[in-house]
Amino acid sequence: MKLVLDTGALIALERDDRRMWRLFGHASKSGMSAVTHGGVVGQAWRRGGPRQALLARALRSIDVRPLDEALGREAGQLLAETRRSDVIDAAIVLLTQDEDVLVTSDPEDLGPLAEAAGRTIEIIVF
Repeated sequence: MKLVLDTGALIALERDDRRMWRLFGHASKSGMSAVTHGGVVGQAWRRGGPRQALLARALRSIDVRPLDEALGREAGQLLAETRRSDVIDAAIVLLTQDEDVLVTSDPEDLGPLAEAAGRTIEIIVF
C-alpha cells in the first residue's frame, strides 16, 4: 500500500498544512511509500527557494516517477475512455493500485478516473 500525492497534497505540504503533514508522517511511520510523478511536481513547483522549502523537504521523501511515454500512452487511453482531458490527473490515478490512498484536492475528477481504471482506492481530500 502506498500514499499517492496529487498536486493539492503537495501544495498542502508547501503551505505547512498540519493535517497533511500528520498524514504524510503517519504514512512514513507505517511503512507506506509516498509516490507522485513529475507532472504533479511541475504543477506545484514554482520558484523554489525559501518559499518552497517545505515542499523541497517533502520531495526528498517522495518517490517521483517519470511521466514517460508508457505512462503518457496509458493516460491517453484512460482519458479517451472517460472523455476527460487532464493527462496529469489520469497519470496520477494510474500510479495507484488497489488499496492505495490517493490524496487530492480534485476528487470529482480523480474519482471517476479511478473507477474507469478499475482501481479500488481510498481518496482523501485536501
